[in-house]
Amino acid sequence: MILTLPDEPALAAFREDQLRLELACALYSTRGVSRGLAAKLAGMEAEAFEAELHARSIANGLKPTDLDADLAVFDKLLKA
Repeated sequence: MILTLPDEPALAAFREDQLRLELACALYSTRGVSRGLAAKLAGMEAEAFEAELHARSIANGLKPTDLDADLAVFDKLLKA
């Protein structure tokens, strides 16, 4: 996937890794993606991403359905 951002001076201040982390945290916090996928998007190991979520006070709020969602993603990836 290629994401094209507008050529705005305010965005030029951010490095690519910063934008990836911001996007990953935002998508995870709204439950748009799983924690594992968000860590991958951020380019971080799971433990480092978990620490980043904690530093940002983003609750991990793990529920049994989260495991089901993660397993569904793994199943989909393995079948691809």
